[in-house]
Amino acid sequence: MHNPAEQRPILVTCPKALPPFLRAELEGLGLPARELTAGVETLGNMATCMRLNLCLRTGHRVLLELARLRADDPLALGRELFRLPWEDIIPVDGYLTVDSSVQNDFVRDGRFANQKAKDAIVDRILEQEGRRPNSGPEATGACVFLHWRGPDVTVYIDTTGAPLPRRGYRKMPHKAPLQETLAAGIILATRFDAATEHFLSPMCGSGTLAIEAALLGLGRAPGLLRSDFAFRHLIDFDEAAYEALRRELHAQARKTLPRRILASDNDPEAVEAARQNARTAGVEDHIEFSVADFRETEVPEGPEGSEETGVCVLNPEYGERMGDNDELPGTYAAIGDFFKKRLSGWRGYVFTGNSELAKRVGLKPRRRTPFYNAKIECRLLEYEMYSGSRRQPKDNGEAEPALR
Repeated sequence: MHNPAEQRPILVTCPKALPPFLRAELEGLGLPARELTAGVETLGNMATCMRLNLCLRTGHRVLLELARLRADDPLALGRELFRLPWEDIIPVDGYLTVDSSVQNDFVRDGRFANQKAKDAIVDRILEQEGRRPNSGPEATGACVFLHWRGPDVTVYIDTTGAPLPRRGYRKMPHKAPLQETLAAGIILATRFDAATEHFLSPMCGSGTLAIEAALLGLGRAPGLLRSDFAFRHLIDFDEAAYEALRRELHAQARKTLPRRILASDNDPEAVEAARQNARTAGVEDHIEFSVADFRETEVPEGPEGSEETGVCVLNPEYGERMGDNDELPGTYAAIGDFFKKRLSGWRGYVFTGNSELAKRVGLKPRRRTPFYNAKIECRLLEYEMYSGSRRQPKDNGEAEPALR
């Protein structure tokens, strides 16, 4: 890239169902955004990519477009890639990784395309510089990504490296943890307002929901938790600009939360794992942990027992990965009782991949937001618990297809 300030297309990838939240994040940063099935397109330069990598909560990779090529077979791909000025992008003493998404009739295994691309890139650098960088599968240096559909190839500089969900704080994963970007998307879907609302995470597991809520409430950029990104391994990397950006984002973060975040689980090992993860994320002092069955979870009250308001998110087992299905109907019914008896004035949420079990909650969801937990189709079900005797309104959400 002869001009790192040049405006180029940027593709930010994410799992299905997260693009609406990712688009809102980009627009909140003042960028144009166009939703795709598994990502969002925008425009910017390397400085934009640095900011996106540090700030985004729901994105996975930030890909800066380098070139568009046509290649009818792997040999043609190698020839076209060899023509690009890689010696201006990747240090000769660096490390290169190539990844790809390939759908065409002439490459059955994307790893073959990766190898051809990698050979072409390092051969170009060898020809121009007399030496070649090391290369391999680990995303620990400069990263290139190919999107190859039919004869059309889009070449990207992957500015992220290890995907953004790897914040670096989940040292103790416990069992079946939510991915960090999914947890962030769930919290954004609740419309949680840290200035006026408490956040309650019973069944907290390894603490991902509570930790992401704390990071969001404090306005802390999640990428500040990471020490490395692929853009740091490019020739044009601007160390001074990067450090200035980190200082700017640190200065913008709040020091305290006006409301409480509480996380509990009936498993002491889960609570200890969650506490350690929160400590690593730098938010342990902002989350109140306890060992408790969700039915006994503390619900914050105002002066003299007056009602407060907040968001409560439960992520119960749903029979796909763990747990005994025979016990789960009773658990879901108990969640409904907990919402009705303990959360007057709150919004309660159940994240589940089992629509039959969800019916056992016994309340009509006001809103259903689709998500995917890995390949499992899920819903975030919203229940609004009105104070007093006011009845819930009829469901005003769009009809969603039944979960399989």
